[in-house]
Amino acid sequence: MGMIREKLRIKNQIIKDMLGEFLGTFFLVTFAVAASAQYVLTDLSSFLTLNFANGMGLVFGIYAAGGVSGASLNPSVSIALCLSGFIPWYKYPFYTVAQIAGAFTAAAVQYGVNYDMLNAYDGGNRTTYGPTATAGIFSTFPNPKVSTLNCFFDQVFGTFILAICILCILDKRNFMPLDKGLIPLSMGGIVFAIGTCWAGNCGYAINPARDLGPRLFTAVAGWGIEPFSYRNWQWFWIPIVGPMCGSTLAYIIYQLFIELHWTPLEPEPVDAIVVTANGTKEKSMELIGVDNHAFKSSKDDELDLATKL
Repeated sequence: MGMIREKLRIKNQIIKDMLGEFLGTFFLVTFAVAASAQYVLTDLSSFLTLNFANGMGLVFGIYAAGGVSGASLNPSVSIALCLSGFIPWYKYPFYTVAQIAGAFTAAAVQYGVNYDMLNAYDGGNRTTYGPTATAGIFSTFPNPKVSTLNCFFDQVFGTFILAICILCILDKRNFMPLDKGLIPLSMGGIVFAIGTCWAGNCGYAINPARDLGPRLFTAVAGWGIEPFSYRNWQWFWIPIVGPMCGSTLAYIIYQLFIELHWTPLEPEPVDAIVVTANGTKEKSMELIGVDNHAFKSSKDDELDLATKL
């Protein structure tokens, strides 16, 4: 058994990161789509439980992948984390591909889980708008009363709130939770709060992968081109471009208002025992995190990647 585990163990860090982002995003979107299906197809759900499920999906997604990839689970959040130095830029396209694939797979699985209820609801006629529309179970669509421009600013602002709160939580010099196990709960609380405050305009996608992955699935699973051509092709790009702008703005604002004004930290020393050549033990000073992968620079990661490839 140990030999099989050793054979299956992946040593390439970027592949491990992609697997983590895939699984974490799968959890996130599974809860989001399943809650939407319950909300649309049954009388068992409410708007409050829908938002709660979206928040808990992020919580469990981070628990699943946080120790592997950091679990950004969102291309727009990944941009903010890259700008802040938490994620090396060369990993960004790998993270994005894994996140979209995880979201697509989650939508496909929930389509199968809810297949009979979908047929009972729309008679097998998959539509994007109308009284029995079901495309909105999988990806977001705007309120008919809200303009495209308003929706764009909604996505910019919603993702700005998400990303800047994440930066606050991850900043060790700010009120970072003392126990890292509380970080996922904090993140989930942000999504729950955003959903209860700003879902009315266009469903608070605030995540290009969460929206695009399921939208791609609906396009190939019976809804046709309508999920993309809705509003004369003036909608589908909003949950992609808006969040990217919002997360970049969040990084800039956090830098200008908080990050730039911290007093620079000196390296924190710890005692370490070193055995010298003559066999005596002496104390020396080492920097915390020197041998920890999370503390390596982008160049160190690139060197590791090059040697593993």
